[in-house]
Amino acid sequence: MIVRLIVLLSWSVPGLAAASDHALFSAVLADHVRDGRVDYAALRHDARLSRYLAQLADTSPDELASEAERLALWINAYNAYTLKLVADDYPVKSIHDLGTGGRILGWLLNRTPWDIRFAVVGGRTLTLNEIEHEILRPQFEEPRLHFAIVCAAVSCPPLRAEAYQADRLDAQLDDQGRRFLRDGVRNQFDVAGRRARLSPIFSWFAEDFGKTDAAVLRYVSRFAPPDVGRELAAGADRWSVSATDYDWSLNDFKSP
Repeated sequence: MIVRLIVLLSWSVPGLAAASDHALFSAVLADHVRDGRVDYAALRHDARLSRYLAQLADTSPDELASEAERLALWINAYNAYTLKLVADDYPVKSIHDLGTGGRILGWLLNRTPWDIRFAVVGGRTLTLNEIEHEILRPQFEEPRLHFAIVCAAVSCPPLRAEAYQADRLDAQLDDQGRRFLRDGVRNQFDVAGRRARLSPIFSWFAEDFGKTDAAVLRYVSRFAPPDVGRELAAGADRWSVSATDYDWSLNDFKSP
């Protein structure tokens, strides 16, 4: 009788029944994301995104059963609220237009779009910076999350056209890593010259990937093209590393 009561309560508490169900967000992404870019003009009129955000607001991440469920939820929350932030003010040329003072002054004043307190998860109102730097990075220590969370810029990793799900999370994150590292614009490898030009993400968050350039390259070798990966794994310390340019233009497209 007690067990039955607990089961019934778990389905009646708001948010718990749908806590790890991200089907609604998957439907939104499938309809509005093409090749990593977003049709924000159409997205801003899609009420399903607001319904999904309401679901997140009613979900207590700490009550989810597994770490994979919690990680998937927080990645989806970061991406969904980023989409909401841009869609609400679309059209803009860059997500930086949504902060105060532009890209440089915004960083100095802590008034960037990532400092806006608007993302509600489990009854807490957070900034995107808090989700990334106070929850995702320190609590999960999963470098692949940098391939999954998307900052609405052209040079970000491509936004996936489906939500992250706990039961497929490892495969999804690995796939994101391959898509990102095998993109010849965001990351470039010269095997003959042993030169790598990596996304600035790997220098901004170097501590998450490794303390040295060689350690970062060894991590990258898991996702790089096979011939590159073999060379990096065999002798990463013999490679030089520099950064590619980062394009902060909005990752948008307009459907016909």
